[in-house]
Amino acid sequence: MEYIYAALLLHKAGKEINEDNIKKVVEAAGIQPDEAKIKALVAALEEVDIEEAISKAPTIAVGAPAAAAPAGEAAAGGEAPVKEEEKKEDEGKKEEEAAAGLGALFGGF
Repeated sequence: MEYIYAALLLHKAGKEINEDNIKKVVEAAGIQPDEAKIKALVAALEEVDIEEAISKAPTIAVGAPAAAAPAGEAAAGGEAPVKEEEKKEDEGKKEEEAAAGLGALFGGF
């Protein structure tokens, strides 16, 4: 994941995404670079328009509080409150979808 982050940082800074630059970013973070992973990432990103991929990626609100009706309102309205298990399943599905979108962004990494 650190290699993808490095590529995104370089993109945001307007720098060329190449092996040397990714290696420098990873080393600056205190991580021993893996040359094979860097080469694979650079090769995978050659045909990718990162701006377009980012704009098409699904977005999820991280840390946004969930809007929930107080228990009294739910009972009065005749609707059963959503079970905690269902909420966890929905969150898991959203995380999987976001991860799939990110994987597609970088050629399946």
